[in-house]
Amino acid sequence: MRRFLVTASVLLALAGSLAARPAEPPPLPERLADTGGGTQLITAEAPGTDSVTGTVTWWDRRGSGWVAAGSAPARFGANGLVEGATRIQGTNTTPTGLYDLPYAFGTEAAPPGTRYPYRRAGESAWWCQDNESRAYNRWVDPRPGDCRADEAEHLVTYATQYARALVIGFNYHRPVRGRGAGIFLHVDGRGATAGCVSVPAAAMDRILGWADPVRRPHIAVGTASGPTAITRY
Repeated sequence: MRRFLVTASVLLALAGSLAARPAEPPPLPERLADTGGGTQLITAEAPGTDSVTGTVTWWDRRGSGWVAAGSAPARFGANGLVEGATRIQGTNTTPTGLYDLPYAFGTEAAPPGTRYPYRRAGESAWWCQDNESRAYNRWVDPRPGDCRADEAEHLVTYATQYARALVIGFNYHRPVRGRGAGIFLHVDGRGATAGCVSVPAAAMDRILGWADPVRRPHIAVGTASGPTAITRY
Protein backbone atom coordinates (compact mmCIF):
# COMPACT_ATOMS: atom_id res chain seq x y z
CA MET A 1 0.00 0.00 0.00
CA ARG A 2 2.83 2.38 0.92
CA ARG A 3 4.56 1.64 -2.40
CA PHE A 4 1.31 2.36 -4.25
CA LEU A 5 0.91 5.73 -2.51
CA VAL A 6 4.50 6.71 -3.30
CA THR A 7 4.07 5.72 -6.95
CA ALA A 8 0.81 7.64 -7.19
CA SER A 9 2.44 10.72 -5.67
CA VAL A 10 5.28 10.56 -8.18
CA LEU A 11 2.86 10.24 -11.08
CA LEU A 12 0.79 13.17 -9.83
CA ALA A 13 3.93 15.27 -9.47
CA LEU A 14 5.01 14.42 -13.01
CA ALA A 15 1.55 15.21 -14.35
CA GLY A 16 1.61 18.56 -12.58
CA SER A 17 5.03 19.34 -14.00
CA LEU A 18 3.90 18.55 -17.53
CA ALA A 19 0.72 20.58 -17.10
CA ALA A 20 2.72 23.56 -15.88
CA ARG A 21 5.09 23.45 -18.87
CA PRO A 22 4.11 26.16 -21.40
CA ALA A 23 2.77 24.91 -24.70
CA GLU A 24 5.05 25.12 -27.73
CA PRO A 25 4.10 28.07 -29.96
CA PRO A 26 2.69 27.15 -33.36
CA PRO A 27 5.07 27.27 -36.33
CA LEU A 28 5.89 30.80 -37.47
CA PRO A 29 3.79 30.71 -40.68
CA GLU A 30 0.70 29.91 -38.62
CA ARG A 31 1.25 33.14 -36.68
CA LEU A 32 1.52 35.34 -39.77
CA ALA A 33 -1.40 37.49 -40.86
CA ASP A 34 -0.97 36.22 -44.44
CA THR A 35 1.21 33.68 -46.20
CA GLY A 36 0.36 34.55 -49.79
CA GLY A 37 -2.08 31.72 -50.41
CA GLY A 38 0.45 29.16 -51.61
CA THR A 39 1.84 26.01 -50.06
CA GLN A 40 5.45 27.18 -49.80
CA LEU A 41 6.77 30.11 -47.79
CA ILE A 42 10.13 31.65 -46.92
CA THR A 43 10.45 33.64 -43.70
CA ALA A 44 13.32 36.07 -43.11
CA GLU A 45 13.25 37.16 -39.48
CA ALA A 46 15.59 39.57 -37.69
CA PRO A 47 15.66 40.27 -33.94
CA GLY A 48 14.98 43.99 -34.45
CA THR A 49 15.05 46.82 -36.97
CA ASP A 50 18.69 47.60 -36.19
CA SER A 51 19.77 44.01 -36.85
CA VAL A 52 21.94 43.03 -39.78
CA THR A 53 21.62 39.27 -39.17
CA GLY A 54 18.79 36.83 -38.55
CA THR A 55 17.34 33.59 -39.89
CA VAL A 56 15.82 32.48 -43.17
CA THR A 57 13.56 29.43 -43.00
CA TRP A 58 11.70 27.78 -45.84
CA TRP A 59 8.42 26.00 -45.13
CA ASP A 60 6.03 23.52 -46.73
CA ARG A 61 2.31 23.45 -46.03
CA ARG A 62 1.19 19.91 -45.27
CA GLY A 63 -2.48 19.42 -44.63
CA SER A 64 -3.57 22.18 -42.28
CA GLY A 65 -0.11 22.99 -40.90
CA TRP A 66 3.37 24.16 -41.84
CA VAL A 67 6.60 22.20 -41.57
CA ALA A 68 10.11 23.66 -41.85
CA ALA A 69 12.03 22.28 -44.83
CA GLY A 70 15.30 24.03 -43.96
CA SER A 71 16.87 27.11 -42.41
CA ALA A 72 20.04 29.16 -42.64
CA PRO A 73 21.64 32.26 -41.12
CA ALA A 74 20.61 35.41 -42.96
CA ARG A 75 22.03 38.88 -43.53
CA PHE A 76 20.05 42.06 -44.01
CA GLY A 77 20.73 45.66 -44.99
CA ALA A 78 23.68 47.51 -43.47
CA ASN A 79 21.21 49.94 -41.85
CA GLY A 80 18.79 47.27 -40.70
CA LEU A 81 15.16 46.82 -41.65
CA VAL A 82 12.34 49.28 -42.32
CA GLU A 83 8.66 49.13 -43.18
CA GLY A 84 8.50 48.33 -46.89
CA ALA A 85 5.59 50.67 -47.61
CA THR A 86 7.60 53.72 -46.53
CA ARG A 87 11.14 52.68 -47.48
CA ILE A 88 13.37 55.21 -49.27
CA GLN A 89 15.77 54.16 -52.02
CA GLY A 90 19.47 54.30 -51.25
CA THR A 91 19.11 53.87 -47.47
CA ASN A 92 20.71 50.38 -47.33
CA THR A 93 17.66 49.06 -45.48
CA THR A 94 15.81 45.80 -46.06
CA PRO A 95 12.07 46.31 -46.67
CA THR A 96 9.72 44.35 -44.43
CA GLY A 97 6.51 42.84 -45.75
CA LEU A 98 5.11 39.89 -47.66
CA TYR A 99 6.22 39.55 -51.29
CA ASP A 100 6.02 37.14 -54.17
CA LEU A 101 9.09 35.76 -55.94
CA PRO A 102 8.73 36.51 -59.67
CA TYR A 103 11.75 34.58 -61.02
CA ALA A 104 15.32 33.47 -60.36
CA PHE A 105 18.56 34.54 -61.99
CA GLY A 106 22.28 34.17 -61.65
CA THR A 107 25.73 34.68 -63.10
CA GLU A 108 26.10 30.90 -62.79
CA ALA A 109 23.87 28.15 -64.17
CA ALA A 110 20.83 27.12 -62.19
CA PRO A 111 21.54 24.36 -59.65
CA PRO A 112 20.17 20.87 -60.38
CA GLY A 113 16.48 20.52 -59.64
CA THR A 114 15.61 24.20 -60.20
CA ARG A 115 12.01 24.57 -61.36
CA TYR A 116 11.77 28.34 -61.19
CA PRO A 117 12.10 30.39 -64.38
CA TYR A 118 15.83 31.17 -64.37
CA ARG A 119 17.68 33.90 -66.27
CA ARG A 120 21.41 33.59 -66.81
CA ALA A 121 23.14 36.94 -66.35
CA GLY A 122 25.80 37.72 -68.94
CA GLU A 123 27.92 40.79 -69.68
CA SER A 124 25.01 42.78 -71.08
CA ALA A 125 22.58 42.15 -68.18
CA TRP A 126 21.79 44.98 -65.76
CA TRP A 127 19.20 45.80 -63.10
CA CYS A 128 17.88 49.31 -63.68
CA GLN A 129 17.50 51.49 -60.58
CA ASP A 130 17.24 54.80 -62.42
CA ASN A 131 14.10 56.62 -61.23
CA GLU A 132 13.90 58.46 -64.55
CA SER A 133 13.94 55.30 -66.67
CA ARG A 134 10.96 53.48 -68.11
CA ALA A 135 12.76 50.29 -67.03
CA TYR A 136 12.91 51.26 -63.33
CA ASN A 137 13.26 48.20 -61.10
CA ARG A 138 13.59 45.82 -64.02
CA TRP A 139 16.13 43.43 -65.51
CA VAL A 140 17.42 44.96 -68.74
CA ASP A 141 19.54 43.20 -71.35
CA PRO A 142 21.07 45.26 -72.82
CA ARG A 143 20.84 48.44 -70.74
CA PRO A 144 18.62 51.00 -72.50
CA GLY A 145 19.76 54.54 -73.15
CA ASP A 146 17.41 56.07 -70.58
CA CYS A 147 18.88 53.94 -67.76
CA ARG A 148 22.12 55.54 -66.63
CA ALA A 149 24.97 53.14 -65.83
CA ASP A 150 25.64 54.84 -62.50
CA GLU A 151 21.99 54.29 -61.57
CA ALA A 152 21.98 50.57 -62.41
CA GLU A 153 23.66 47.37 -61.25
CA HIS A 154 25.84 45.54 -63.74
CA LEU A 155 24.94 42.07 -62.50
CA VAL A 156 28.19 40.33 -63.41
CA THR A 157 30.06 42.82 -61.21
CA TYR A 158 28.54 40.97 -58.23
CA ALA A 159 29.54 37.49 -59.33
CA THR A 160 29.62 36.12 -55.78
CA GLN A 161 26.36 37.59 -54.50
CA TYR A 162 24.44 37.11 -57.73
CA ALA A 163 25.80 33.68 -58.54
CA ARG A 164 22.23 32.60 -57.84
CA ALA A 165 19.32 34.69 -56.66
CA LEU A 166 15.55 35.04 -56.42
CA VAL A 167 13.87 38.35 -57.26
CA ILE A 168 11.79 39.60 -54.32
CA GLY A 169 8.63 41.32 -55.54
CA PHE A 170 9.18 44.46 -53.45
CA ASN A 171 8.09 47.57 -55.43
CA TYR A 172 8.08 45.38 -58.52
CA HIS A 173 4.59 45.03 -59.98
CA ARG A 174 3.59 48.70 -59.65
CA PRO A 175 6.88 50.46 -58.96
CA VAL A 176 6.83 53.64 -56.89
CA ARG A 177 9.75 55.85 -57.90
CA GLY A 178 12.15 56.48 -55.06
CA ARG A 179 11.02 53.53 -52.95
CA GLY A 180 13.73 51.16 -54.07
CA ALA A 181 14.79 48.69 -56.70
CA GLY A 182 16.76 45.48 -56.98
CA ILE A 183 15.76 43.67 -53.78
CA PHE A 184 16.75 40.01 -53.99
CA LEU A 185 17.33 36.87 -51.96
CA HIS A 186 20.91 36.08 -52.92
CA VAL A 187 24.22 34.57 -51.85
CA ASP A 188 26.21 36.14 -49.02
CA GLY A 189 28.92 38.64 -49.81
CA ARG A 190 31.47 39.87 -47.31
CA GLY A 191 28.99 41.40 -44.88
CA ALA A 192 25.62 43.10 -44.63
CA THR A 193 23.71 43.87 -47.83
CA ALA A 194 22.53 47.09 -49.48
CA GLY A 195 18.93 46.09 -48.69
CA CYS A 196 18.62 42.53 -49.93
CA VAL A 197 18.38 39.33 -47.89
CA SER A 198 21.35 37.01 -48.27
CA VAL A 199 22.19 33.45 -47.21
CA PRO A 200 25.19 31.12 -47.63
CA ALA A 201 25.70 29.73 -51.15
CA ALA A 202 24.76 26.17 -50.14
CA ALA A 203 21.49 27.42 -48.64
CA MET A 204 20.67 29.40 -51.79
CA ASP A 205 21.13 26.24 -53.86
CA ARG A 206 18.88 24.31 -51.49
CA ILE A 207 16.19 26.98 -51.72
CA LEU A 208 16.28 26.95 -55.53
CA GLY A 209 16.05 23.16 -55.54
CA TRP A 210 13.07 23.34 -53.20
CA ALA A 211 11.06 26.27 -54.59
CA ASP A 212 8.25 25.30 -56.94
CA PRO A 213 6.42 28.14 -58.74
CA VAL A 214 3.32 25.94 -59.03
CA ARG A 215 3.08 26.11 -55.23
CA ARG A 216 3.20 29.94 -55.28
CA PRO A 217 5.94 30.59 -52.73
CA HIS A 218 6.21 34.00 -51.07
CA ILE A 219 8.72 35.55 -48.72
CA ALA A 220 7.80 37.28 -45.46
CA VAL A 221 10.44 39.68 -44.10
CA GLY A 222 10.18 41.20 -40.64
CA THR A 223 11.34 41.46 -37.07
CA ALA A 224 10.62 39.38 -33.99
CA SER A 225 8.35 42.08 -32.52
CA GLY A 226 7.27 45.70 -32.82
CA PRO A 227 5.66 47.63 -35.71
CA THR A 228 7.62 45.59 -38.27
CA ALA A 229 6.96 42.22 -36.63
CA ILE A 230 6.94 39.45 -39.21
CA THR A 231 3.61 38.20 -37.80
CA ARG A 232 1.94 41.42 -39.04
CA TYR A 233 2.47 40.48 -42.68
